[in-house]
Amino acid sequence: MNITIENIILIGSVLLLISILAGKTSYRFGIPTLLLFLTIGMLAGSDGIGGIYFDNPKIAQFVGVVSLNFILFSGGLDTNWQSVKPVLKEGIMLSTIGVLLTAVGLGYFVYLITDFSIYESLLLGAIVSSTDAAAVFSILRGKNLALKKNLRPTLELESGSNDPMAYVLTIAFLTLVQFPERNILSVLPMFFLQMTLGGAAGFLFGKLSKIIINRIQLDFEGLYPVLTIALMFITFSATNFIGGNGFLAIYICSVYLGNQNLIHKKTIMRMFDGLAWLMQIVLFLTLGLLVFPTQIVPFIGIGLLISLFLIFVARPLAVMLSLLPFRMKLRRRFYISWVGLRGAVPIVFATYPLLAGIDKASIIFNIVFFVSITSVLIQGSTLSIVAKWLHVGLPEKAKPLSPTDELLSEHPKAIMKEITISGSCPATGEKIVNLNFPKKAIIAMIKRNGNYLTPNGSTIIEANDTLVVLTDKPEILDKVYASLSISKTVEKTGELAE
Repeated sequence: MNITIENIILIGSVLLLISILAGKTSYRFGIPTLLLFLTIGMLAGSDGIGGIYFDNPKIAQFVGVVSLNFILFSGGLDTNWQSVKPVLKEGIMLSTIGVLLTAVGLGYFVYLITDFSIYESLLLGAIVSSTDAAAVFSILRGKNLALKKNLRPTLELESGSNDPMAYVLTIAFLTLVQFPERNILSVLPMFFLQMTLGGAAGFLFGKLSKIIINRIQLDFEGLYPVLTIALMFITFSATNFIGGNGFLAIYICSVYLGNQNLIHKKTIMRMFDGLAWLMQIVLFLTLGLLVFPTQIVPFIGIGLLISLFLIFVARPLAVMLSLLPFRMKLRRRFYISWVGLRGAVPIVFATYPLLAGIDKASIIFNIVFFVSITSVLIQGSTLSIVAKWLHVGLPEKAKPLSPTDELLSEHPKAIMKEITISGSCPATGEKIVNLNFPKKAIIAMIKRNGNYLTPNGSTIIEANDTLVVLTDKPEILDKVYASLSISKTVEKTGELAE
């Protein structure tokens, strides 16, 4: 069955519906949702019962890049700086040195057991060297795993920030495969340029995006997520245009935005959460359609050897070595190494050799696909069990809410304060979004000139306004006063029935 303009929407929507319904019950049987999405795509493909013929790596790569933009951006928005800051050094080491050691270690193993050249082997190692953000974010959050101390921020920081390193290594080794006369040192300038420009551009675009979101006056709340999507793609494409790493740029940009006060921030975050799930499904379905299962069968043996070496040798060694400078219990290091999930990102990166037309491109693609499947199946389905074995998990009742959960949750507010703003108050003339208002308190209403209005982040505080503030804890009121820069002498207090 060929995909045409007439049936693509029907086929896509049916596959999407099947994926969502299948994913709803998948965790009852311990099956990672992403593996189901991939399987559904394979079943719908030319070798499956659907008979849909799709053999266009260029389109698959485009879908992959767009999807990764949404997945990385959503993950960055959910990354709380206060949670990440204590493990920033560990995360950077894992996402750079850890990725490099994994790529080199696995590449040398492939060189020893296959007829690949050293550069072809290192290319395969680079493609599967990074922990997949889509797999880690969806499985950790889907399983709602409660982990001790800073394990979860470390894992999410690593998975969200290591794709740029793997991408640069993939492009570098692909260049060496195409031009073997070049020295490996010749690609170092490209590496430093990509990472430096990517990091700087991400931070600058983050600051610019905040200014645009908070200062632009849009008539509809629903346009703010659309504006953010436009800024996301501008960040990615502009960074690539100047020679930087676009994936690193959008991740840094989104982490910055996620830790700032933005107008309609809840709407933006909820929208991106849904879009990230949609992109994960679309990405895995597309990659499932792209692969021909009958072509993978001859490589199952070698693929299994490579996958087992990656899971039990290359990844653990890379984690142990990159974390040597830090004090961390051995069992936590082992768990970090176990959450080295490979998923859609390596398969997307494996399309680059296909489009470059190198000799062993199809072999590399099929091996990478098999490695990704086995990684998600073996590691993804056992995260909870291994956490229990290594004693790094927490009981569900003891799990603390993340800052993102706190922001998006709707807790009952039992305390009310009416705060009158005087003409000399520093908050006068300021937008609510610029007040650094505590996240556990809300301005439910503003009484102005005898009328009540419902405020949002762009509402400007005026003299003689009476703010009706709701919160759930008395100590939060001190932060409210601090954000408004006023004393406690002019407020009236009221309490809501509990």
